[in-house]
Amino acid sequence: MNENKIKFNTKVIHGGQEPDKAYGAVMPPIYQTSTYAQASPGEHQGFAYSRSANPTRSALEKSLASIENGNYGMAFGSGLAAIDAVLKLLSPGDEVISTDDLYGGSYRLFKKIFEKYGIVFHFVGMQEPAAIEAYITANTKLIWVETPTNPMMNILDIKEIGVLAKKHKVLLAVDNTFASPFLQQPLDLGADIVMHSATKYLSGHSDVVLGGLVVKDKELAEQLYFIQNASGAICGPMDSFLVLRGIKTLHVRMQRHCENGEAIARFLAQHPKIEKVFWPGFENHPNHNIAKAQMNGFGGMISFVPKGSNKDDAMKIIEQLKIFTIAESLGGVESLVGHPASMTHASIPKEAREKVGIVDALIRLSVGIEDVNDLIADLEYALR
Repeated sequence: MNENKIKFNTKVIHGGQEPDKAYGAVMPPIYQTSTYAQASPGEHQGFAYSRSANPTRSALEKSLASIENGNYGMAFGSGLAAIDAVLKLLSPGDEVISTDDLYGGSYRLFKKIFEKYGIVFHFVGMQEPAAIEAYITANTKLIWVETPTNPMMNILDIKEIGVLAKKHKVLLAVDNTFASPFLQQPLDLGADIVMHSATKYLSGHSDVVLGGLVVKDKELAEQLYFIQNASGAICGPMDSFLVLRGIKTLHVRMQRHCENGEAIARFLAQHPKIEKVFWPGFENHPNHNIAKAQMNGFGGMISFVPKGSNKDDAMKIIEQLKIFTIAESLGGVESLVGHPASMTHASIPKEAREKVGIVDALIRLSVGIEDVNDLIADLEYALR
């Protein structure tokens, strides 16, 4: 099978996969083992110890590489463990340019962990790629991008930022969690590294925590495999199996997430009690044209602010919802609602949050795949 020729909807099911060599199992078995028998010291069938490699995890890593059009995949215990591995490519004194509107956990890892080891971080608005260049120095080694951003739904031009990164010989890493490979494939747009919190859309069922990286370059892959093995922040075989199973329905789930997301975004935009809706599918979204060019749809993530931008009003709306569940995370089949300022982005100082639009009245929705009429009725009730 030539994987360069098959379509995405086929790749999620067959990409990088083959029947199990032992008994021909169609689904990769859960190899719940820590170690493997060797015929002689160092003589084994490709697996010696499960921190270094496990057949179930390897199957997932091949699938991740396939659906992102990469050559090498690595799976980790969480999305943050995957980001941690990328930052371990750096040395004290190296500089990172990051989007200023990003997941609070990423910000916390950058500022509270790696900054004290001498890594310098610059948080920059990246809606205009040219603004990034002013921050590039001889010490710049990495540009960190989220698009769409969490939770403001800003769209960043991966292709243009990639051109800039190549010009200055800087690595470009893209957090593709919000979009998933169904909507965009950053490696094809010029990124060097793609990161996923596979906990979200790739798994799709809110039952596993797992992270992934995908790259094309062999030398970069070898560095990351070394870090993965040396640091040991790997995922277990059961979690690998669950994400593999989730990936096989990614295409059909994402179609419904996108359909429901659009219907709800348009409903909210016309509601008299809503002040502002953040969703890249609107033609008046600042980077709508870039979203249209680099994405295959606009996703199921939406943020909005009630009229008057009052925190108490926002809390009342959140608490009145019945089908939308108040919870951290996103990307599951069920619809979730969150309050970024006190949940996902609480680790970012208030002043920094508000500077990028994460006000105390902002509400974030992860629109699931339920019947859209029930979801709209739920919102109507909460907004009454």
